[in-house]
Amino acid sequence: MTQEQCPHRNNVQSSEKPHVYKVGIYGWRKRCLYFFVLLLMILILVNLALTIWILKVMNFTIEGMGTLRITQKGLKLEGDSEFLQPLYAKEIQSRPGNPLFLQSSKNVSVNILDGKNQLLTQLVAGSHGVRARGKMLEVKSNAGKLLFSADDQEVVVGAERLRVMGAEGAVFSNSVETPHVRAEPFKELRLESPTRSLSMEAPKGVQILAEAGDIQATCRSNLLLESKDGEITLDAKKIKLLRLPEGKASSSVSRQTVFEVCVCPNGKLFLSQAGTGSTCQINNNVCL
Repeated sequence: MTQEQCPHRNNVQSSEKPHVYKVGIYGWRKRCLYFFVLLLMILILVNLALTIWILKVMNFTIEGMGTLRITQKGLKLEGDSEFLQPLYAKEIQSRPGNPLFLQSSKNVSVNILDGKNQLLTQLVAGSHGVRARGKMLEVKSNAGKLLFSADDQEVVVGAERLRVMGAEGAVFSNSVETPHVRAEPFKELRLESPTRSLSMEAPKGVQILAEAGDIQATCRSNLLLESKDGEITLDAKKIKLLRLPEGKASSSVSRQTVFEVCVCPNGKLFLSQAGTGSTCQINNNVCL
């Protein structure tokens, strides 16, 4: 069939318009897309503003954050700092000329551990007081002199003077070794054992001296002054022996007020009326 034979087909094709296909988002979809893009931009701006505000408030810099500074020697904190978790550091020190404060609502503990995480030394400062635990405790002066030392064997006080300020003095349940015991100026010194005996011993001698007062020794049972290799000397202007028993003299001896001091073989002293000769023999009934 030739083209002349199909005229109606050409007329149909020429009468139809060409179709145009649009590419893109139109209508309500376009409006939603613009809305989400605008919302995203607003969120980005708010997030950026909050980030800048946090950096400004926390004082973020190249050297550190806030009061925290990173130096070549380590971390440097200025002002008060609070740690909610354990802090591990090789050395903690304050700025030159400023004190170092460790503050806690409960207690402050310093623990020294060995390689097996076993506790060796501990220092706890809490509301109930300060408690230390360790093999030995030493306190030294700035010059390095030992002032106080304590361990399982002994307690050493290296200061020149140990002063006890309590009104009741010091109580010792066992023996005390010291080269010198004295009271404060114008205060009395009292050595007392309420329920036991009191003994003072020294390899070279015991000296009791009161330069501005009296010396008084009182006991309930016996007072013993004993010198094994030497002698006991009573050197004074007056020596008073009160309440000595008096020996019974015979009726032929007249009453008088002159007496002599007699000594029994057991060391007991008594008074006897003096005569032309010794009257201790006729009054020896006191020694029985």
